[in-house]
Amino acid sequence: MARRSSTTARLGAAAAAAALALTVSGCGDETPDVDDSGAIGPDEAVNEDLKLLQVQLAYPEDGVYEPGEDVPLYAGIANTGEPEDDLVDVRGPDFLDSRITVDGEPGVIRVPEDDNVYVGAEGAPSIVLEDVQTTLRSSESIPVTFVFEEAGEVTIDAMVAAEGQTPNPSFDFENPADDPTDE
Repeated sequence: MARRSSTTARLGAAAAAAALALTVSGCGDETPDVDDSGAIGPDEAVNEDLKLLQVQLAYPEDGVYEPGEDVPLYAGIANTGEPEDDLVDVRGPDFLDSRITVDGEPGVIRVPEDDNVYVGAEGAPSIVLEDVQTTLRSSESIPVTFVFEEAGEVTIDAMVAAEGQTPNPSFDFENPADDPTDE
């Protein structure tokens, strides 16, 4: 009898180990990616080195953007690689044009190697989507395509920020002048 219970115990342990392995491997396929960074807008990789971070549209002062209005866009651009790249265009089907401004003048946004650029932060480059063609309220989004000279392009759904998340003075990007990677 002792021999039989020893075999039963080993079989039971083997079955438990197999069940645990199946449970763990099954969970891996179903576990969603969770952004626990507290980011307001979505992040999207352009390539392995260049990423768009926290892309969002400013909350409208009166609660709604009407067709024909201009919409400020906020984002971070992180370049973890060695080659610098330039954001040369921003386009989409729901606005007629975009205005990229650097140091108060129209231009391209240079993203230096191993550095971050904050679009829309105080004193930073800015992007304004001109003449939106649709009504937009908080939590609604439109596709926006970012075109980089070297990395190519990526399209991301840019969501209108919720009330109270207006990036104007309290946007969660740090002041670019305090960027520790500039040292």
